[in-house]
Amino acid sequence: MPKPCPVPGTVVVMTGTLALVGGREWTEGCTFDEALVAGVTEVLVLPSALAYENPAAAVDRARAWFGRWGVAVSVLDVYRRAEALEPGPAERAADAQMVYVVGGSPMHLRSVLKDTPLFDAIVGAWRAGATVAASGEAASVLSSHMVDSRGGAYTVGLDLIETMTVIPRSNGWSPEKLHRTVELARPGLAVVAIDEATALIHSPDGTWRVEGAGNVTVYRDGHPADLADLPSLLRPEPA
Repeated sequence: MPKPCPVPGTVVVMTGTLALVGGREWTEGCTFDEALVAGVTEVLVLPSALAYENPAAAVDRARAWFGRWGVAVSVLDVYRRAEALEPGPAERAADAQMVYVVGGSPMHLRSVLKDTPLFDAIVGAWRAGATVAASGEAASVLSSHMVDSRGGAYTVGLDLIETMTVIPRSNGWSPEKLHRTVELARPGLAVVAIDEATALIHSPDGTWRVEGAGNVTVYRDGHPADLADLPSLLRPEPA
């Protein structure tokens, strides 16, 4: 397992843990989940990205998975932007110990959460010490420079992460599409390719580590880079 890698000379702002999962969440390769829920009694699952698929099946998998460690799962049934604008979901997210945002349609997830009290509450909970996990396309949507998996170019994301961007399910990408995404990144922006059942985890002290079944590859300025090249801060300064 790679050791945590702080960036020398960087001021670290304490937050909760952020886990960026490459996809295929809640499967046997996701060895990191047990540590993520240590001390947690309940995980709040947000399946908004699955609005047009089968969110109930994902929730059932989450309950079976986290139940092995005695952790309960509750669901934030928010599938439309109007629901994310209501106060109730934001209040639940603000009080959560851990929020897990499920992958699916990145464009729908962005349209539901962007500039809403719900997303502000998720960010606020994370800044106050809660754990936030985002899997698959949800991990990419958290970035300001969100990767559009349809063609590998960039579009606007949710702005939690300004200093890097994420390619989820990278083990399924062609070399050509991966190269296009890396080449299109603006100068200095770290591009992180995360395999399925694999997590890139940002700890409260600003360090990064990789856990799970696959690999994480870092690129910067068009070239392979190291985990140590990832920024300690996800944003230049606290929001």
